Amino acid sequence: MTAGGHGFEGKGFDGVERRGLMFVLSSPSGAGKTTLSRMLLDRMHGLQMSVSATTRPMRPGEVKGRDYLFVDKAEFEQMVKQNELLEWATVFDNRYGTPRAPVEAALASGRDVLFDIDWQGTQQLREKAGADVVSVFILPPSAADLEKRLHTRAQDSDTVIRGRMDRASHELSHWAEYDYIVVNHDVDEAFAEVQSILKAERLKRARRVGLTEFVRGLQQQLEK
Repeated sequence: MTAGGHGFEGKGFDGVERRGLMFVLSSPSGAGKTTLSRMLLDRMHGLQMSVSATTRPMRPGEVKGRDYLFVDKAEFEQMVKQNELLEWATVFDNRYGTPRAPVEAALASGRDVLFDIDWQGTQQLREKAGADVVSVFILPPSAADLEKRLHTRAQDSDTVIRGRMDRASHELSHWAEYDYIVVNHDVDEAFAEVQSILKAERLKRARRVGLTEFVRGLQQQLEK
């Protein structure tokens, strides 16, 4: 995978060939990236979620293959050794990684892939895919708001929430490594901003590899 996009070409919605892109949303736990991801998937055509492999246990309501590919540690190690993962990281003693094959298949067809990963995974994607990666970091409006959201979810104990708050400070230190920053004061406003970023990135000249042929055709029509 290179920034040149070889092998990642497919029809755009205006008929012009373009490369798919990797759209990364990262944030401290509780800042809203999961909600924003779901909104994007519901409202943006041509976008699909990257399904991560993980060694963590399945939670109630989750479906294998839809939410995560649940594997044991030995299986995960094998995937790493065989270079089957685009990125991987350890988070709260569990391992998470992005299988390479489904992402490459999506990009080859001109579809975009959405990633819900942390700064470590984003760095690894950037190293392997260059300009094909577009990264957005979601910030909470305040620390108090972040803690309130974590308690409101009621999924974790107070000890786990404290750990997530401590980790948030470390994650925030990587904000400057991202292409775009969105402060999630209001989820609808944050969604509009994230949606605008994706729309604009899809229209970048460098990604629309069919433009030369398209413009040449226009010129021929005008010269008749």
